[in-house]
Amino acid sequence: MSSEAHLSSLSTPARGGAPRPAPAPILVSLGDLAWDVLAKPDTLLLAGGDTTGRMELSGGGSAANLAVWAQRVGFPSTFVGKIGDDTFGELALATLREEGVGLEVTVSREHPTGVILALIDGRGQRAMLTGKGADWELLPAELPIATIQSARHLHLTAWSLFRDPPRRAALEAARVAHAAGVTLSLDPGSFQMIEQLGRSRFLKIIDSIPFDIIFPNADEARAMSGEDTPERALDWFREHYPAALVVLKMDEHGALLEGPQQARAHVSATDDHPQDATGAGDAFGGAFLASYLLHQNAVRAAECAAQVGGWVVSRFGARPPIDDELQARLAPFQQSAAGVQP
Repeated sequence: MSSEAHLSSLSTPARGGAPRPAPAPILVSLGDLAWDVLAKPDTLLLAGGDTTGRMELSGGGSAANLAVWAQRVGFPSTFVGKIGDDTFGELALATLREEGVGLEVTVSREHPTGVILALIDGRGQRAMLTGKGADWELLPAELPIATIQSARHLHLTAWSLFRDPPRRAALEAARVAHAAGVTLSLDPGSFQMIEQLGRSRFLKIIDSIPFDIIFPNADEARAMSGEDTPERALDWFREHYPAALVVLKMDEHGALLEGPQQARAHVSATDDHPQDATGAGDAFGGAFLASYLLHQNAVRAAECAAQVGGWVVSRFGARPPIDDELQARLAPFQQSAAGVQP
């Protein structure tokens, strides 16, 4: 018996053999799905000491978070990746199903589900320790080729590129998508991992993929470009990736964006008080892609993403439950997209 099994929520045949209607184009987010352990101590952690604080367990992983937020904002999304055949894996998949996210997932009996520890300080900034679980073991043969070819857009995170596997799988998914006319986006993932891999080696990998949209934050932009200011970093990105729309996330300073058909623009951040930055960048990326894929207006998409990111950072966890405030923030953007088909 194979040690791997594929789980799909998209390919179940209709009862009685009746043909299914052609599915609507989707956003496919490929990469990391893990179980998050969020910890926010009340006081400074001391070696050998004890303190109280807030803790929470939830499904996580940058690619999975982005799929959730794209789905929440209104664009159908599917997650592609690998998960362990264990309790954490079952829980992580259940959270995606509850959100309506489609699944094309390989379940591994050899590798456990990854666990991410996020330590959150008093300012809401987080440091993360990522366990190398099944999501680091995705292989090219495990890709759902037909799903990728029929997608509207494929999103990758650099967590799928920092080592191999899963690098070959991510590169193959990008090749298949590009050949099928599917647009591509990248979240560079982690400035520290870029530095550990080495800037030149990381850029060599990224440069082999014709990304249409790139979502660096300020630290990642600095690590990739070598420039100290967001404006100069954006200059570097535009020169280095002239065909890409670059959306540079700057936390409380908002976002800078520029692309081949988009003049440089600044979108302000909200005035939300930060509690936990975990997943805020993923929420921004998912909201941006959902909005942009619907109406192709980059500034409007960034404004929507800023509202979602601000709401997330003012709450605990990467996927807080939707409330009336979030629905009110999204309403103007969803009304402007009414009648637009994915």
